[in-house]
Amino acid sequence: MREAGAAEHKVAGRRWVWVSEAQSQISETEPYARGTGSSNPTSSGGANFWFLSGGAPSVEAMLTAGSSGEGHLFPTERGTPQGGVASPLLSNILLTPFDREMRRKGYQLTRYADDWVVTCASAVEARAALEAASRILKELGVTINPQKTRIVHVRHGFEFLGYKIKRGSRPMNLPTSKIKTSARRGSLYAYPREKSINHFKEQIRRLTRRCAPVTARELIQQVNPVVRGWGHHYKRAQVRKLFHRLDGWLVRRIWPHRHRKWRCRGWQTLPRRQLYGEYGLVNLVAMIPSIATQRPASL
Repeated sequence: MREAGAAEHKVAGRRWVWVSEAQSQISETEPYARGTGSSNPTSSGGANFWFLSGGAPSVEAMLTAGSSGEGHLFPTERGTPQGGVASPLLSNILLTPFDREMRRKGYQLTRYADDWVVTCASAVEARAALEAASRILKELGVTINPQKTRIVHVRHGFEFLGYKIKRGSRPMNLPTSKIKTSARRGSLYAYPREKSINHFKEQIRRLTRRCAPVTARELIQQVNPVVRGWGHHYKRAQVRKLFHRLDGWLVRRIWPHRHRKWRCRGWQTLPRRQLYGEYGLVNLVAMIPSIATQRPASL
């Protein structure tokens, strides 16, 4: 949420957003430094500095390790594994010069791995930022993914790191003097995108099948890491109603598993207090920072 929150903060006062992603980035770039002869400012302080100074020998060794198949070892001439745990590190090594050059030009950039957001005051400025970034990335051997590149107004919203960030437009039901939170008409809001919610629910469905050969306590031990990880990622967004709805949905998934049928008296045989207390089921609403300080840690 830190990166998404930074993007949300930078949108304040700026109405146009350019969202993009690198296409031929880590997976297609050369696996090691190509030299330092260029006078281009984007060449300094990036991957070349890291590798030639010996600052990351383990990274260079991984990139040039090669691959084996049919009893033979094939050298790595180009490309790296995609989606591994080191992908954000490799992205930072390659794209740090891009960050520095864009900020030197005065653009407000928020990037995580190969995804980034640039906030602008107008659509014209956003298009200029896109052109400037394309030139910088070309010198680094990177191209922008056109299918994931958008220039939008904040009232329409944009997606970034699993969040939907949008400026609210609906009128408030209460006068401003009676609203105790930071919610205001026209404020920016971040909440999980629908695809992320559906993916989370599909994970829970696979674990809570009625035919799963585990006890209710063992089932909760399997479910908790998924709920805890997803909740921690989104807990600082506007998710109170969503978390409340998902908490109830999760409990209603556990009850049929216990009784091996959908229609049951789970609310009597396995009440919520027992689930959250004795069994230790993670409660999403209780993870929200403003609520966590008011509730016992067991809820």
